[in-house]
Amino acid sequence: MIEKRTFSPEGTKEFGRALAQELEAGSVVALIGPLGSGKTVLIQGICSGLGVAEPVTSPSFVIINEYPGKIRGTFVWVYHFDLYRLEKIEEFIKLGYEEYFYGNGITLIEWAEKIRTFLPERRVEINLEIVSEKERKIFVRRFES
Repeated sequence: MIEKRTFSPEGTKEFGRALAQELEAGSVVALIGPLGSGKTVLIQGICSGLGVAEPVTSPSFVIINEYPGKIRGTFVWVYHFDLYRLEKIEEFIKLGYEEYFYGNGITLIEWAEKIRTFLPERRVEINLEIVSEKERKIFVRRFES
């Protein structure tokens, strides 16, 4: 497990950019943490590291946004799930999550604890904790199948 502390939103984004360099096609990144802990900011950093050119915002009302990105110069889709407003697990199942989780894109999931039983065995799980207004603790754990 990796533990990292960041002291600003930019520090959290920079950590995300560095983390992006370790991802590969098919990676699933599950983010867990309270409201305001920096999940979206971290995803913005990961997307920046994957070469996503358009603004990355939380897809709170549509559940998922898709962005074109690159891994080591090769095109890849980046799928950004935000499950904050997910009320019924059936809504998630109807999205056809398997195509995202077991495809060749990079899948980033905010509020992943809501679908823990559906997460693939092979994933990166990131827990964010609020230490103070600007400081965050970030715990990264890799699960291998």
